[in-house]
Amino acid sequence: MKINNLKAIFLYSLLAFLISCKNETTYEETTVYKKLEKDFKAELLNTSNALDKLNNAASIGEKKKMYLKARTHFKICEPILAFVDSENYGYLNQPNILKVEEEDFTDIKIKEPTGFQVIEELLFDEKVDEVELTKQVETTAIRLKFLYKNQTLQFLKKHHVLWILRDAINRIALTGITGFDSPVLENSLIESQTVYKSIQKMITLFETEFEKKELYQEWQKEINKSIIDLEKGTFQDFDRYSFIKNHTQKALEIWKETVTDWKVTFPFKQAINYETSNLFSNETFNINYFTDQKGNPVEADKVALGKLLFEDTSLSNKKDISCATCHKQELYFTDGLAKSPGTTRNSPTLFYAALQKGFFHDKRTGSLEGQIIDVVNNPNEFHLSLNDLEKRVIENDNYKEAFKKIYAKEIDNHIIRNAIASYIMSLSPFNSKFDLNMQGKENSLTKNEINGFNIFTGKAKCATCHFAPLFNGLVPTLFKESEIELIGVPKSKDTINAEIDDDLGRYGVYKTEQRKFFFKTPTVRNIEKTAPYMHNGVYTTLEEIIDFYDKGGATGLGIELEYQTLPPDKLNLTNQEKEDLIVFLKTLTDKY
Repeated sequence: MKINNLKAIFLYSLLAFLISCKNETTYEETTVYKKLEKDFKAELLNTSNALDKLNNAASIGEKKKMYLKARTHFKICEPILAFVDSENYGYLNQPNILKVEEEDFTDIKIKEPTGFQVIEELLFDEKVDEVELTKQVETTAIRLKFLYKNQTLQFLKKHHVLWILRDAINRIALTGITGFDSPVLENSLIESQTVYKSIQKMITLFETEFEKKELYQEWQKEINKSIIDLEKGTFQDFDRYSFIKNHTQKALEIWKETVTDWKVTFPFKQAINYETSNLFSNETFNINYFTDQKGNPVEADKVALGKLLFEDTSLSNKKDISCATCHKQELYFTDGLAKSPGTTRNSPTLFYAALQKGFFHDKRTGSLEGQIIDVVNNPNEFHLSLNDLEKRVIENDNYKEAFKKIYAKEIDNHIIRNAIASYIMSLSPFNSKFDLNMQGKENSLTKNEINGFNIFTGKAKCATCHFAPLFNGLVPTLFKESEIELIGVPKSKDTINAEIDDDLGRYGVYKTEQRKFFFKTPTVRNIEKTAPYMHNGVYTTLEEIIDFYDKGGATGLGIELEYQTLPPDKLNLTNQEKEDLIVFLKTLTDKY
């Protein structure tokens, strides 16, 4: 009996000790996350309070001061808010342009913009519309108060913290320092410093997680260096090339080491591979994020089969055209024509086509496979049914053998499209002169080429629509949306009596009035080799393209479009700046 009692006491004591240890660990972890949540929510409240004071301020000068204060607090919140609640972050920080959501013909939502960018444009306008300003500030403050009351960080774990850190670092590089969300004040460098200080505070909070204390110190040193460099120069002359190469990518290296040090495994993959610390590499993006294919979609045999199908004229109705007819390899997968035969639009390059979330100039399909279906069915292109496509492939014994080897199943139109898509997915080499310099494999960029990149991402604000590293409309850091824009492409080169091109663009998909003349933002990678330009091929030189943007798009040509998304103001680029822009764009030409 005594022995049993002793056993019971021992087991009870052991259980109590284990529970105590468990509770202690949980308590320590909870304390850190509670502190993180407390600080985060305090900044949400500080932001809304500053906006309230803005509306109560007597003078415009005082209102501007309170706006800058509110914006600072918001930027402190940004790393966490953008990650835990991307919808509300987007609502509070959206561009001052009409938002149109088109799910299908029965679900089209037209939303007026609101939030900080709208407030900034109203408040810093020459003539302030105080009624609209008050409304916008109240709406924004109400949303922030709602978040303060309802937002929680209780679900966070270490891998979430690492996601937050990486997203914040990438966001600064890819949108923060470009003026993307400070369109009037161009306050981007100061705001980026604020974000760095915010993530530095977060890293300090998690200091005890570091087994390698020198790694923690490395974080601190690198962030301090980044902040110091952000203090140098103005928005116009800041060296973004050196910043991304020397600081963003260095921080990503430290981040990778931290993943190992914290012994973190991630539950799923994101758009950017966890293994990369370089934003300009063929290993940067996780191709599976952009496709429903399983396994490795760019496996060599699959790509080779896809190339055969891509170049096979027997897969069209009259057996006279293939995908390669309009996307010639020697012309960087374009056809060199203003408009492809049988179509009404210019043939875009297929380089980097897989790394986007929308296809065709009007973004009418959401996948490469969907694009292939459209081309096959189109009476002006392949003019076949999917069943007929399938039959023609089955008739070829070589195809039957290849498909059996690669897919281990009977041929159907789904895996035919799958194979062609795999070939297109392989066309993202990231081996241009610019990429090789960013990768540290070359040190060959000239001063003018670097200056051209800095103009592209700075004064000219090209990078607020053509986002690095893809230089297309795929929006960092979530990479969930490919933007469409209204820039007002003219019918001809006539700048005296300019007329908007007849092509209604996105309007043709859902007949949404507010989407007339909208087109998807294409990549400018390999732009040197892919003339003519725009959806109608109206421009034939890079000089003409830059001149169009320098004038302010359609507005600069005297074409008034209510929903133009391109800022109508002139860029006032000097001749030298235009030349530097062009030499930079030529560094984006891949070796293929």
